[in-house]
Amino acid sequence: MKQDTILVFDFGGQYAHLISRRIRENNVYSEIVPNTTTLSEIENIQRRVNVKGIILSGGPSSIYEKNAPKLDKGVLYSPIPVLGICYGLQLIAYSVNGEVTPAKKKEYGISFATIKHAKGILKGLHRREQIWMSHGDSVYSVPDNFEVLASTENCPVAAFMDRQNEIYGIQWHPEVVHTKNGARVISNFIFDICGCKPTWKVVGMLDRYVDEVKRQVGKDKAVVALSGGLDSSTAATIASKALGRNLTAVFVDHGLLRGGEPKQVKVLGKKLGINFVYVDASRRFMEALKGVTDPEQKRKIIGREFIRVFEETAKRYNAKYLVQGTIYPDRIESGQTKNSKVIKTHHNVGGIPSVIKFKGIVEPLRELYKDEVRKIAKQLKLPKEIVYRQPFPGPGLAVRIVGDITERKVEIVRNADNIVRAEIIGRGLDKGMWQYFAVLTDTKSTGVKGDSRSYGSVIAIRAVESTDAMTASFSRIPYEALETISTRITNEIPEVVRVVYDITNKPPSTIEWE
Repeated sequence: MKQDTILVFDFGGQYAHLISRRIRENNVYSEIVPNTTTLSEIENIQRRVNVKGIILSGGPSSIYEKNAPKLDKGVLYSPIPVLGICYGLQLIAYSVNGEVTPAKKKEYGISFATIKHAKGILKGLHRREQIWMSHGDSVYSVPDNFEVLASTENCPVAAFMDRQNEIYGIQWHPEVVHTKNGARVISNFIFDICGCKPTWKVVGMLDRYVDEVKRQVGKDKAVVALSGGLDSSTAATIASKALGRNLTAVFVDHGLLRGGEPKQVKVLGKKLGINFVYVDASRRFMEALKGVTDPEQKRKIIGREFIRVFEETAKRYNAKYLVQGTIYPDRIESGQTKNSKVIKTHHNVGGIPSVIKFKGIVEPLRELYKDEVRKIAKQLKLPKEIVYRQPFPGPGLAVRIVGDITERKVEIVRNADNIVRAEIIGRGLDKGMWQYFAVLTDTKSTGVKGDSRSYGSVIAIRAVESTDAMTASFSRIPYEALETISTRITNEIPEVVRVVYDITNKPPSTIEWE
């Protein structure tokens, strides 16, 4: 049975993935596709899923900019209901000859909407609603067949519907938590207007993922990249169920791991009961990264070297396929659709060389978000230390060292990270955190050690709370804990004279510094 599905057309907005997540929270499957997707391409997608609705995401462009992304009009007037959000609303208005112009006053952040007609996507909303705005252009008029449903002080057409077709638009962002009844708007669209059934349940999809790996690899052998994290361990277990003895787990030590990690992953390999191979490639990676300061270049070099090591190992075991724990946000942040911006290249997506020696790369988790992977891991009965392990980037400490990488810098940030983790876990503060770690900045600062001047390094502490890593808030660590962490780092690591705490949310920052 094909899943009812909502397609999210990506116009380069930072919240396209949030729209997708909000849909899945309603147990309806969603996929992000390029804004250039045509009606005939949607018909091809219909062969594997049941497309019931289309949402046009927001985006950074103005309708009138040269090369601003547009939409195939065939999609707009197909029998499939369409909802435009922010830029999506403006694009619909522009496409039907409405008036879209730069706003007299741009709106960013919390605002309030007056609901003129609480129907369609706005059914059940109050006369006055708190909303989240982020736009520079506004719609000032629409054709007679459109009905204006809402307005704001600076935006006369903040929501509308086409009386003759299933076309809707909303200027604010219902996918953002700051919009009080945003979930109701999304629910109205996917259930009342599109008629979706809430049948998307991740835990019921395990057999499908196993069968998919079997189908892709067939009777050939494969290697799986095992880092010891949630994603790679889940992918490895699924692949093991599918391939049995034809699978070999490969753990590559690139010399950029946290303290004690190689030993932990070796123990994990035995626990999972998979053929396990340990490859010490630390010298190779350090040589390749020598003198490199650009974070994107670091990620791409690491991605390339990982692939080369896996190719060499696979050759020894006559393996034709590589299995990876790539998840959906990895693909989105690496800019895998035309107008999505590259936030950071993930080593296992954008960092993969264009020419590889594998028959193919198998990614059983590629359509899942982190919290969905966690549900699969629980179903597989993976150890708790894996299920709840804080995420750790594939490039490791390389992206927690700002600037060039040396063995001593790796040692400094590793020791600082050991202290951060020990203090946070020891105080039970980790329970509500998504990630917590240390960053070695490229800033030097004057300090005093042993009653004399010391000119040394600055360590930044980062701790965030999140549910899916799409957005995150900085953790409010008690001052006492921060003071202990700072004192330990400056006392135990001679080169460090200053410790700072990062209080930036995502957005505008990312969770990792690089």
